[in-house]
Amino acid sequence: MGRSSECVKVVVRCRPLNSDEKRDKREMIVDMDWQTGGVTLHAGSKASTDPPKSFAFDAVFPPDSRQDDLYQQTAAPIIENVFEGYNGTIFAYGQTGTGKTFTMEGVNEPPELRGIIPRAFHHIFDLIDSRGGQTTEFLVRASYLEIYNEEVRDLLSRQVVNKLDLKEDPSTG
Repeated sequence: MGRSSECVKVVVRCRPLNSDEKRDKREMIVDMDWQTGGVTLHAGSKASTDPPKSFAFDAVFPPDSRQDDLYQQTAAPIIENVFEGYNGTIFAYGQTGTGKTFTMEGVNEPPELRGIIPRAFHHIFDLIDSRGGQTTEFLVRASYLEIYNEEVRDLLSRQVVNKLDLKEDPSTG
């Protein structure tokens, strides 16, 4: 595993305008440069006199990006490293309505709209099939947690309404 794959990477995906936003004639205020990982945010509208704000990320995926491109460039290397014995985490963060669920889950049909989670499971079991044998056993564990309003829920639990306890040590956090 190379040094570049050992660190935390911050990736931004900008979803396209939804039908309500288009009907309201809203406009995109974000410009993304996938080659440089740059994001430019225009204040209120592109016609605003306020100066734009620029940010740099490890990778950016503009509204027209494909689910498979996002998966191959971000999640696939994590899955490959898990098979080398490393832990892997994919963390989606953002305001309500920003596209986290579409990015992580997608939709089942058509297959090109499947998100990171179904693609990761498919990838994992393909790797098990290709690397396994009659004497090899694999244990697959997955967590799917939601943190919302400082409450943590395990979305794979049979009782999703049950909250998980947060434990904090006053001296170490």
